[in-house]
Order: sequence, then C-alpha cells, then structure tokens
Amino acid sequence: MALLDEDRLFPIEGRARDLARALYAEVRDLPIVSPHGHTDPRWYALDEPFPDPAQLIVTPDHYVFRMLFSQGVPLEALGVPRADGGPTETDGRAIWRLFASHYHLFRGTPSRLWLDHSFQHVFGIDRVLSAETADWYYDHIADCLARPEFRPRALFERFNIEVISTTEPATDELRWHGMIRDSNWGGRVITAYRPDGVVDPEMAGFAENVALMGEQTGFDTATWDGYLDAHRARRAYFKEFGATSSDHGHATARTEDLAPTEAAALFGKALRGACSAEEADAFRGHMLTEMARMSLEDGLVLQIHPGSRRNHSDAMLAMFGRDKGFDIPGRTDYVAALRPLLNAVGTRADLSVILFTLDETSYSRELAPLAGVYPCLKLGPPWWFHDSAEGMRRFREMATETAGFYNTVGFNDDTRAFCSIPARHDVARRVDCAYLSTLVLSGRLDEEDAPELARDLAHGLAKKAYKL
Repeated sequence: MALLDEDRLFPIEGRARDLARALYAEVRDLPIVSPHGHTDPRWYALDEPFPDPAQLIVTPDHYVFRMLFSQGVPLEALGVPRADGGPTETDGRAIWRLFASHYHLFRGTPSRLWLDHSFQHVFGIDRVLSAETADWYYDHIADCLARPEFRPRALFERFNIEVISTTEPATDELRWHGMIRDSNWGGRVITAYRPDGVVDPEMAGFAENVALMGEQTGFDTATWDGYLDAHRARRAYFKEFGATSSDHGHATARTEDLAPTEAAALFGKALRGACSAEEADAFRGHMLTEMARMSLEDGLVLQIHPGSRRNHSDAMLAMFGRDKGFDIPGRTDYVAALRPLLNAVGTRADLSVILFTLDETSYSRELAPLAGVYPCLKLGPPWWFHDSAEGMRRFREMATETAGFYNTVGFNDDTRAFCSIPARHDVARRVDCAYLSTLVLSGRLDEEDAPELARDLAHGLAKKAYKL
C-alpha cells in the first residue's frame, strides 16, 4: 500500500487536476537547486554511513521534536543534546519507538508529508509507521543505512541535487568544504556567509568572535575600518568555497545608514559590551546596509531572514541551547525598516537582496509592493512555519498580484533533515502546478506559457537569483 496519494495537493476538480498533473510532469524530474539550507557539510566530506534511523530522522529535526515536546515528550528522551551537560537518551531504537508511538500527532501536517515521502521514496516502505511497526521500520531503515547506496554522496546523486548550499558562521574555517573541494567527488556543495555572530552585539561571544576574525584575516578588528576589511576578507574566503550568498537572521528587518563616525562609535560600544538594546539593534541594522554595499563589491546575494523571536523559553535555552524549537514568529515591519538600505542602494539593479518573512500579513501590504518596484529586491519562498502547502498557496495568492512571479526566487528547502529535501521540493512543485492550473482555467495565464513558468518556479528562478 502506497503511503502517498499520487494526486496529493492537486485541485479536486477534474479539469484543473488534469492540467496540474500535466504541468507537474514537466517539472517532477528537474534537478534540485537547494540554495539555502543547514545540512552538515561533514556528511558530504566524510561520506560515512548515517548512524541510525533516529539520528537521521528524529533527533536533528526541530519540526519533529517540537511537535512531540508540545504533547509532553521530553527532548532528552528524543536524544536532543543538552547544553548543560545533562543526560539524554542514546539508544536509537528507544528514541524511534517513542517517535513511532506518537506518529499520529503529525496527521495532516507538512511533516507527515515529508516523512511519508522519505519512507516511501527513499526507503521503499509501504506500511504506516506506528507503535506496532516501529521495530520493523527501525530494522529496515538501519539495514538500508548500512549499504553504500544510502551514504550521503550516493543519496545526493539519487535525489538529483544539482547544487546545495550549507550555511556557516563568518569565522568558520570551512574545513569540510575544503575536503569536499579536494576530493574526486563531483557533487556541488557550496557554503553561505552567515555573519550573525560578528554583527550582533547581543549574541554571546560577540567580542571574541570579532577578535578571532581579526586573527584570521590579519586586520585590526578593534578598529571600525579594520573590522569592515575583515568582513571583506572573510567573504572572499567563503567565495573560494563556492559561496554566492550571505545570510542574515536578525530579529527585525531594521536597517540604518549611519555616518562613518557614528557607526565607529557604536562599534566601539559593542566591543565593550556597553550597547543598549536599541543601540545593538541599530548596529545590526547598519551592518545590513554595509553588507549590501559589500555585495555590490563582491557580488554575493544578500538574504535577510527577520522576524523570529528566538529562544522564547529561557529555561529551554539554558538546558538545550539555541535552535531547539522555541523560535516563534512575530510581527515584522519592512516598509520603514528597509528604507535606509533602499535609499542607499535600493535602485541598483546589480544588487540582489532576497527578503524572507514569518509575518504573512506583510505579503500583500509590504513585501510584494516593495519587490514590485525596487530592482534589488526579490521575495524568498514561504519559510519555516509557512513551509507548507497552505503557506505556499497563500504566498502565491497574496504576492503574485503585485510582485509577479519573476520577483520571487523559486523554492528553497531550508532544512537540516537530509531525506526531506526531495520531499519538500516535491511539495513546492505540486503546489505551484496546482496554482498555475487555476490561473489557466480562470483565464489569467495562457496555457502555452504555464509549462515554462512551472519550470522557472521549480528550477530556473533559484539558479538565477542565487547566481548558480
């Protein structure tokens, strides 16, 4: 019994469904371009077998463990490492049994689609996961993972990944990317420059990270000019390992364009740990504008990921550290927040800034009108909590009327869960084909244009936007 309906996410009405099927046939087997994500480059460098089913599918996936935690399952029981050194479950089979006994919690969710897609298409499974089938699943997947064809590089090729970008901190030495580059493997794995740790005065270790960047580059990062030159040097280093983008995960979309003397004074306060919350936010905002200017110099695409109220639970942050499912969306302003950057460089067609949001109310009110006029702006796909069939559909409905399709950048999966990559791209392709079919049948899109547009949304726009 197949776990998935072949017509999932297509329109219910016959004519629209037939057209969606035909469009999907055009894009189903296109190569995957994954220009932003969080898979571990160590996987591709070492090409070692994944340790066990739980470590592959459950423990690293915050979509999975946050749902289970919401129903009373402790993170420790799922093998999530504790930052405070406390004990966690290490028995993969025990973790898997716990996951399987709660699999019903994922009914109707995007995670259920992704997981069932992985089970069916990656591991060839035809029975539903449950407490009763947990051990069979575990043994079957563990047996698969022991085979050469389930190692990271083989799966990369099987998934038809054309290129994938990981995301590393600005001070990362990119050791694993060096190993990939120096190997005889032909898979294209590139990095992206993530400077949050050296532009956010409120991040733990900010001053130490800035000092390290100085040691790495030879510039005096205790001075404003030396600090900026160190960024330029690190960006150039990342480009040696294929980087075509930088990525910025700020709490807000605030930008500033401060005078050099004012920026230098603020930087000095940041190094001393003397910034107020307002001053720290202003510094982050100014650095987005500085990063945009650097992008004009070196060509890196600038991605802005604002709006997550990160680490909402102080207790869970203390116990488990960052990125453990307690990041919550918040209201985000773009029109006023981006104006300083856009006044400085926004009309430059040779600059590419990709905007993401966790605030869906901004799609039609702010983001689409901004991207619909400023040459530098493009809209990233629905992200994180909205990476779902419904979220993708809402995005298309609210953004297309003002920004069109070609001021968007296709799809990226933004995942840490390797086996979910083809599943997520499949969902996006099905949703877009379903949406295009409704445009054709309602007289808003010529039928002969729809296949080309479907291919652009699935493959071409991401390659162009990210300069891949």
